[in-house]
Amino acid sequence: MAEVTATEQLVKRDRVIVVAGLVAIALLAWAYVLAGSGTGTSTVAMTTWSFPPAARMVNMPATWDLSYWAIMLVMWWVMMVAMMVPSAAPMILLFARVNRHAQKKGQMDPSPVPTAAFAGGYLVAWLAFSVVATTLQWGIEKLGLLHAMMMWSTSAGLTAAFLVTAGVYQLSPLKHVCLDHCRSPALFLSKHWRKGRWGALRMGLDHGLFCVGCCWFLMALLFVGGIMNLVWIAGLAIFVLIEKVAPHGQWFARISGAGFILAGVYVLAAQAFV
Repeated sequence: MAEVTATEQLVKRDRVIVVAGLVAIALLAWAYVLAGSGTGTSTVAMTTWSFPPAARMVNMPATWDLSYWAIMLVMWWVMMVAMMVPSAAPMILLFARVNRHAQKKGQMDPSPVPTAAFAGGYLVAWLAFSVVATTLQWGIEKLGLLHAMMMWSTSAGLTAAFLVTAGVYQLSPLKHVCLDHCRSPALFLSKHWRKGRWGALRMGLDHGLFCVGCCWFLMALLFVGGIMNLVWIAGLAIFVLIEKVAPHGQWFARISGAGFILAGVYVLAAQAFV
């Protein structure tokens, strides 16, 4: 009887454990970003309200050895964690709730482990994105189109291309298929439910891939405003949160798509008159 009581208490505390865990992960990730993400440069120095950011600055090429690759990869991944965990919280909390019901029926082990596995799968999806983003950063920097130290675009053409492409993607059917999955946690779980810890990991990965599909071009806009520019990091995090949880988020995505396209045209026009 004492064992049953302990189990019930753990299940009841599961929501508190999950909320505390998500808050801790988000706060630690933001703290790492604010501390410079291991780059050795202050984020304040890489933050600006100017758009486009200043291009006429001394640009010292970075040495992309193994340690620098690791620093950039960790920087991207932790930054994605900081930006995306808040908007993923409703899905993770709903999974935890459904998982609690399954535990009460004896269909799952009475522990928070399946929820941790779900969150872990979600973060693995963003790790995969971070690998691609790091590689893209290396390539753009080698072409001389990205400031190695400030980590923002130095090319009006590149800036316009990212903005226009992001705008077109915001209007695309694929974007809205992925966004619908992100905005409908209950529907996602009903369609993708799998039992056990490995099933939870797979569900988290699937949801993370939908989330990447929804937001990958938005995250690519960090190349425009500055990968470590806190104005853009915080702005895009709020942008994604509005898309995913606010009423009429789909319309917000469509309107923003038109705005991105206009911003890209503005950048090209401004460059033509310089």
